[in-house]
Amino acid sequence: MKVWVLRHGEAEGHARTDAERNLTEHGRAEVLRSAAELIGQPISAIIASPYVRAQQTAQLVREVLGFEPEIRTVPWLTPDGNPLQVLEKLDTDDNVLLVSHQPLVGSLISFLQHGHQRQPQPMHTASLAELEGDFPLAGLMHLNHVKNP
Repeated sequence: MKVWVLRHGEAEGHARTDAERNLTEHGRAEVLRSAAELIGQPISAIIASPYVRAQQTAQLVREVLGFEPEIRTVPWLTPDGNPLQVLEKLDTDDNVLLVSHQPLVGSLISFLQHGHQRQPQPMHTASLAELEGDFPLAGLMHLNHVKNP
């Protein structure tokens, strides 16, 4: 199975709440460059944080890919989410794209790759990581690459 982890694109500096920050034009362009990397990949689900910037990022990817299924919005992909909880939720999915935030994305990639979160993977806005393994288990997935837009 493959798991792609995409950090949302650049967002506005301020909004009423952190969850309401929109993508900037630069952020939209970043996301489009990263989405191009996913064309032709066997993605079966797009799962995203409920935060506006992650939803906008997931929708842009969905449009670029012509992906038919709806985006699945989940509360466990917010910035302070727990990588262990993400793994528990992924056990039934193959080939998924997760759209989330730092610090969760960096911690999740480290957890999948090394089995710990002591050295989080650096992830710029709209960075895309591809991990592969038999199962989404801590320390048992291989990081194929990280693409910065």
